Amino acid sequence: MTAPSRPTVAVLGAGSWGTALAALLARNDVPTRLWGRDASALAEMATARRNLRYLPDLDLPPELAYEADLASALRGAGIVLIVVPSHAFASVLDEIIPMLDPGARISWATKGFETGTGRFLHELVNEKLPGHPAAVVTGPSFAREVTAGLPSAVTVHATDEAFGKELANLLHAPNFRAYTGHDILGAELGGAMKNVLAVATGVADGMELGLNARAGLITRGMNEMLRLGVALGARAETLMGLAGLGDLVLTCTGDLSRNRRLGLALGRGIPLDEAVRQIGQVVESVVTADEVARLAGFHGLDLPISAAVRAVLHGEVTPEEGVRQLMGREQKAEYPVDLFAGRRA
Repeated sequence: MTAPSRPTVAVLGAGSWGTALAALLARNDVPTRLWGRDASALAEMATARRNLRYLPDLDLPPELAYEADLASALRGAGIVLIVVPSHAFASVLDEIIPMLDPGARISWATKGFETGTGRFLHELVNEKLPGHPAAVVTGPSFAREVTAGLPSAVTVHATDEAFGKELANLLHAPNFRAYTGHDILGAELGGAMKNVLAVATGVADGMELGLNARAGLITRGMNEMLRLGVALGARAETLMGLAGLGDLVLTCTGDLSRNRRLGLALGRGIPLDEAVRQIGQVVESVVTADEVARLAGFHGLDLPISAAVRAVLHGEVTPEEGVRQLMGREQKAEYPVDLFAGRRA
């Protein structure tokens, strides 16, 4: 009995995370094409079998194909996995829609909101491809560790259960667990908001405020994520799982996190522009902090840690002033309301 054929997957975005997921799929015997805008970088990757810019010391599987032409990358692809920065997501989506094969399904591993509107990425997909099966891949997963084959776990939340299970099965491997769910909104919120909160813990660690401060920021940051999630209609278990708590802990404590490294630099007195330049990659929190503030304002929520991060990123307060403001807030109950029922505790 022959095994069922696997769909070709087009991974759009040849940064560290796009490369890691493409390599994982290829190692799983999934026909995989990796596309990026920089044709010379792709040619270099094809020759060296390494992403010399982002993952220079890690070998990529020989089965992985590289395609600089977008239409060719999409031709015959049954699944498209978008892994570009959030500010480029809408433009890439618009670009690929006329090129999609009939029946091709859309997925993404981008974390963030649409810049300037605060809309979730699944809202863009629903608007431009109504009724189309869609899925998001998210969770605590540094690209370097996934590419190196270290144990990792993610979750795939989809509008269509069958598609979610299919994509998770394609990703699942001996050292890579892929779970499934159906709360795309909650999964996207966790993946985006953790970047903002990681800046806060990075600032505290850069200022050498201690492990107590780090634990307090992670815990109260989780509270902010839950309160915004409840207001938006996300499921609490999603935010307490891999997409929320798991990604939050990893990003707040792991120095492979660009957002944590940004906070560390700011806490050490390095200006924002210089800190971003030193990191050398897109740092999603710089724009995501504005969108979290927009959503919080719309729902009438006070999210002091997220607000402090935004103020620091905009130069409205120094990191020291932001910490003083947080520590100077009035005493209150840890849970003044029942988050999940709206009842007074």
